[in-house]
Amino acid sequence: MIPAVLPTYDRAPLTFERGEGSWLVAEDGRRYLDLGAGIAVNALGHANPDLTQALTDQARKVWHLSNLYRIPEQERLAALLVDRTFADTVFFTNSGTEAAELAVKMARKFWHDAGHPDRTRILTFEGAFHGRSSAAIAAAGSEKMTKGFGPLLPGFTQLKWGDHEALEKAIGEPDVGAVMIEPIQGEGGIRPLPDVCLKGLRDLCDETGALLILDEVQCGMGRTGRLFAHEWAGVAPDIMMVAKGIGGGFPLGAVLATERAASGMTVGTHGSTYGGNPLACAVGARVMEIVADDAFLSEVRRKGALFRQGLEGLVASHPDVFEGVRGAGLMLGLKCKVAPAEVVQAGYAQGLLTVGAADNVVRLLPALNIPDEDIAEALRRLDAAASSLTPA
Repeated sequence: MIPAVLPTYDRAPLTFERGEGSWLVAEDGRRYLDLGAGIAVNALGHANPDLTQALTDQARKVWHLSNLYRIPEQERLAALLVDRTFADTVFFTNSGTEAAELAVKMARKFWHDAGHPDRTRILTFEGAFHGRSSAAIAAAGSEKMTKGFGPLLPGFTQLKWGDHEALEKAIGEPDVGAVMIEPIQGEGGIRPLPDVCLKGLRDLCDETGALLILDEVQCGMGRTGRLFAHEWAGVAPDIMMVAKGIGGGFPLGAVLATERAASGMTVGTHGSTYGGNPLACAVGARVMEIVADDAFLSEVRRKGALFRQGLEGLVASHPDVFEGVRGAGLMLGLKCKVAPAEVVQAGYAQGLLTVGAADNVVRLLPALNIPDEDIAEALRRLDAAASSLTPA
């Protein structure tokens, strides 16, 4: 008999009743150190008092208005994002998947209104993850996500990760309107795009006119030690997808764009019932005030270096279990020699939560404000988990 909750998730047999900071407490009272943060969502940890205050303050005023009216909280958050990024304008969604849908629509509408309605094709990359809507799975193109869901939305071409020759050939074709890429692949196994490659991609887009769409749903909002990961390369996109950490745990996403790229999105071309609601935007504004602070980002970089140093030692101590460390800031991955699921399960036994990914990687995505002592404890528990997997 099918359960009341549609069984599309392979859930761990864990139920948590409360959390604080980097810790979760299960129903049986056992404490777990959370290195997943809801898959990079709880950027400021569980039950963060600043976010709790922002939410409850707004909840006493207005929960929902709809976008039939001006929403001051939405305008405030948009101004904060525009002030700190390349963007001239922002559209708020409820999730990263919704942000991906709009990014695709925005790029295609731009070319339609520019007199080139044939420039509909969007280049994407093997290993990508942009969500699970029809457009998002077509963009990623992997059999794991697309099998059984055809016919797929046309207009996407997947290129091999790191195949510069294929990219240079494809981007020059006359029907290509945009390139969509994650500066660091998350689901794909914490695979960073080297800064020089992102710069080269920006140059190719400038040469051909193709719009550059960056998916910073997982790697953005301070996760790498910069507000957005593309800042390390010193380039800017035309369109950017944001979600996860921007709401600190409250459902919120956004599409940021230049005025030029967004020029086709006029009244009636897109909408969202809940997108940009007062509750979400009040929380998102508080997240931005905290995470966009230069001192805070400096601490993320310091903590990331501290954690990575410990992880490198862990790899050296357990060569039968781990192969290496990858990533940036507090978006880190352990490349494994055993199945990632084994490491995740061993972590559960040690009261530690991690997240699997492709390419035999276990993701480590802690709260950005994780204390140093929790990093040390995480390394101890990872060491114990690895020891339990090491052949006698």
